[in-house]
Amino acid sequence: MRTRAPALTTGLVTGLATGMATGLVAGLMAAPVAAAPAGAAYDEQVPRTWRVGPERALTTPSAAAAVARDGDTVLIDPGTYPGDVATWTQDDLTLRGDGGRAHLRAAGNDVQGKAIWVIAGDRTTVDRIELSGAAVADRNGAGIRHEGTDLRVTRSWFHDNENGILTGADPDSDVVVRSSRFSGNGHGDGYSHNLYVGAVRSLTVVGSWFAGADTGHHVKSRAARTTVVANRISDGRSTASYSVDLPEGGRALVAGNVVVQGPHSENPALVSYGAEGLGPSRTLWVVNNTFVNERSSGTFVALADGSRAHLRNNLLVGPGDLTTGRTDARANRRVGRGGFVDPGSEDFRLRSSSPALDRGVALPRRWRARWEYVAPTGLVRRSARGRVDVGAHERR
Repeated sequence: MRTRAPALTTGLVTGLATGMATGLVAGLMAAPVAAAPAGAAYDEQVPRTWRVGPERALTTPSAAAAVARDGDTVLIDPGTYPGDVATWTQDDLTLRGDGGRAHLRAAGNDVQGKAIWVIAGDRTTVDRIELSGAAVADRNGAGIRHEGTDLRVTRSWFHDNENGILTGADPDSDVVVRSSRFSGNGHGDGYSHNLYVGAVRSLTVVGSWFAGADTGHHVKSRAARTTVVANRISDGRSTASYSVDLPEGGRALVAGNVVVQGPHSENPALVSYGAEGLGPSRTLWVVNNTFVNERSSGTFVALADGSRAHLRNNLLVGPGDLTTGRTDARANRRVGRGGFVDPGSEDFRLRSSSPALDRGVALPRRWRARWEYVAPTGLVRRSARGRVDVGAHERR
């Protein structure tokens, strides 16, 4: 597997991480905003809510990008917007599919040679948006290229791009991905991924589905803190590489995920930690995951020397070593496929006959698996009666 840092924009804005930090904002100011076209649909309020759709005055999201101001909301009617690309420079912006998912299909177009959407403003929320087909000359085309501070993505779908989401390096930025789907992203050269987050302050991925990355990783994070909780990560028949790649270590929690490495995976490890060197923070907790390896061999958690890793309550299905490094490992259990509801359909909920029932050990509260993934992109709170079960699901 080859790795490289993408050619990301430098000198990016720094700012306030919404709900996660305090401080003054320093950064780019939005460019002067053009006057709205006559008859443009927006609600008479400040901030404004702009409405976009084929039957509206603003027919495309890019038209809204030209008139929106800081704090505005852009509501996009369901439907496909082929070839419409945009740069969003405003701060505190909400971009939402209204009444369903709005599909931004690249159709051979890009903005700045980077993406379908370049988001340069701070504290942006993206909700119910589908972005597909991004491809550019340097093979780093993204559904979203994030160059601002703080990004929140919910209920969205990124597929068949060179990168689903690609972010820059901003030590004040917090990136949150929730209840979203990533599938078939990657150029096929091993340098592009379903989700690739640069050196930000934190990445949180929860309740999402990652599938079929093309040679690249499903989740790659250089964040100082990475939290990957209650997701489904599955190769299928693809040539995906690592399921979770934390190349520079960091403080990380990987908990409550169902991770299925397919038979054609490019790398034998499911979780990789510190493969490109460890930074000052090097603590990893891998807790209550169900790891399935469909290769003939492999490693469930590959650790760089010097890692401080804690592996607790994980289920191991298929061949392979638990880990390559020295670690605090407790109550990790290897099982066959017979104790699951429907492993052929990747339903790894536990049957009453499972040997994983009530076999887990207690954990410090901050490192517990508190959520479970529910298909297709949802969450349910994990609740144990008595001793915790091993793996990603608690028997109900």
